[in-house]
Amino acid sequence: MTTLNKIPNKLVNEKSPYLQQHAYNPVHWFPWGDEAFQKAKTENKPIFLSIGYSTCHWCHVMETESFEDLDVARILNENYISIKVDRELRPDIDNIYMRVCQGMTGSGGWPMSVFMTPEQKPFFAGTYFPKQSAGQYPGFIDIITHFAEAWKENKNQFFEDTAQIEAFLKQSMDKHSEELKQSVIQSAFEELKSQYDPLYGGAGIAPKFPTPHKLFFLLRYYKSASDRTALDMVEHTLLSMYKGGIFDHIGYGFSRYSTDRKWLVPHFEKMLYDNALLAIAYTECYACTKNELYKNIAEKIFTYVLRDLTSSDGAFYSSEDADSEGMEGKYYVWSYKELFKQFNKNKVEILCNYLGVTKEGNFEGANIINLIHTDLETVNQPEIKKAVEEIRSKLYDERLKRIRPFKDTKVLISWNGMMIAALAIGGRVLHRRDYIVAAKKAAGFILGSMTDQKNRLLNGYKNGINSAVGYLDDYAYIIFGFIELYRSTFDTSYLNKALEFNQTLIDNFWDNQQSGFFFYGNDQENLIIRPKEHYDGATPSGNSIAAMNLLQLYEYTGDHNFKVRAEKLINAFGADINSQPTGHIHFLTAFLTNNQNKSQVIFTGRDKNELLKIRQKLDSNFLPFTTCLVYDGNEAAVETNPHLKDYIPEDRVTAYVCENFTCQQPTHNIDAVFTGLQ
Repeated sequence: MTTLNKIPNKLVNEKSPYLQQHAYNPVHWFPWGDEAFQKAKTENKPIFLSIGYSTCHWCHVMETESFEDLDVARILNENYISIKVDRELRPDIDNIYMRVCQGMTGSGGWPMSVFMTPEQKPFFAGTYFPKQSAGQYPGFIDIITHFAEAWKENKNQFFEDTAQIEAFLKQSMDKHSEELKQSVIQSAFEELKSQYDPLYGGAGIAPKFPTPHKLFFLLRYYKSASDRTALDMVEHTLLSMYKGGIFDHIGYGFSRYSTDRKWLVPHFEKMLYDNALLAIAYTECYACTKNELYKNIAEKIFTYVLRDLTSSDGAFYSSEDADSEGMEGKYYVWSYKELFKQFNKNKVEILCNYLGVTKEGNFEGANIINLIHTDLETVNQPEIKKAVEEIRSKLYDERLKRIRPFKDTKVLISWNGMMIAALAIGGRVLHRRDYIVAAKKAAGFILGSMTDQKNRLLNGYKNGINSAVGYLDDYAYIIFGFIELYRSTFDTSYLNKALEFNQTLIDNFWDNQQSGFFFYGNDQENLIIRPKEHYDGATPSGNSIAAMNLLQLYEYTGDHNFKVRAEKLINAFGADINSQPTGHIHFLTAFLTNNQNKSQVIFTGRDKNELLKIRQKLDSNFLPFTTCLVYDGNEAAVETNPHLKDYIPEDRVTAYVCENFTCQQPTHNIDAVFTGLQ
């Protein structure tokens, strides 16, 4: 029996939007903390831990089916201490118990359901469970009843189980340092080719995830090996994703993933991190190919983020839900009848011929607008293009009249770091000064509102309140963002901030025994293990991003210690990387970058306008293995990169090119420099 509970539980004063969503469940939820664990010990009860996030569709389903149900609540309240965790604000907790879930079931996801002792030691884990059992699928009410009875009858058995799981967790932490083989790059490429879908791009059949960092690797592999197949894979994937329903053709932005092979039916939630990384992928592909389509798609992503996921302070919100009015995708889909009422016959024909609309629909009787079977060259014909834009604009206005999905206005440093980097890259490649301004504003918000008195990062922000001290991903991604801002502005204050946060990361997260960065710092809460995440999943791991950061810092400062530490970091996970290349694809991007023949170009001159023009020309090209420095005599630049003091800017712009540890004669022939870097 389900009822609307009017009595709040212990979550009512929490700042997390996800925890707030459960504050009036009849389940007596506790936030993660000493109060819950002490109560479990005092009352001799096991703990039920539920982990999710605010825009998670199946989290909503499980809440409706089970956590709002009085029968379920009664069993939980009588027999368990129930704890809710927002995985976005406590990624350390999520990281550990996700390892357990994946180890026990072979897969993971959210909502995550974990049963454990009062000492935080798990004995059973899974994801979503329906309320009632059906066939071979156990129901939640049967699971919680079973474990409640078993705990009372023989709880010692659970401690034996937890000992085995704890041994598994510790074993999962044993990483073997091993130098990466040069052949691992080719192995990764061959593996990506074997996973590639030649019909619709991407990997596998369904569901399909964008995983832009695989595209980052392929673009660099193409540049390194001159293998056109790699670029074809990238272009086909980017084009197919855009044409599918995973891209919102009405309001722009990408959804989380596609449930089908064609990228047609998305899981409709939109995440900041997906859109940030995809914006980078489309921007880099544009720089590589000069195909205006990729530029336009990147600009549409930025339009969505700056319009719908940006606060008045310039920070970026986390996500938008898949559901509205209790239905997944309701905000985004259109019935044929509804469209027929909106438009005349000519426009309806365009909807049917070019925008994937049918009377039967393609999603539960409704239509997801898409371009899967559309020739984009035909759509770009002036008359059709104008009509399509008129349709899009009208549907966008009509859609605004609907009840919009929930927006999670929580600010996360790691995801903001990604978006700052994306805007900085987009700004310089697409020559959009407004993107760089937006990136700088977000960076200013992070520095002003999400650091503590010790200048440590605070990972989350909501309504003026910060959450815990930042984790590895927060540091890695904000350093990434500041490095890209430096590359787009040559303002040394951003490089200095990157260096400062990088030192904090080393001081508080580095493993001095086995190398690599721990997920949480020395002064943060000790959990049952201290993980070191290295798998490049939905996003690149903090360690792989940190490795690339270290290599970039080496190039921009000349400090060889950064290069040495990057190599130690990569080799710390070398055994796993060698055995599972595509599972560590961003590590391999760093490894490829480190081992590639590289160029460094220093442009000097006193004419700042001329330097700006030259830098813009350079930025238009995809040169992943070239480092560019611009020096106009600014002393701050010398403080960060001491060897610049050897260069004396003249009135004319001079280029100094060094390749593979050999420097060429200085030249005023800038065009020749660009030709040589192609």
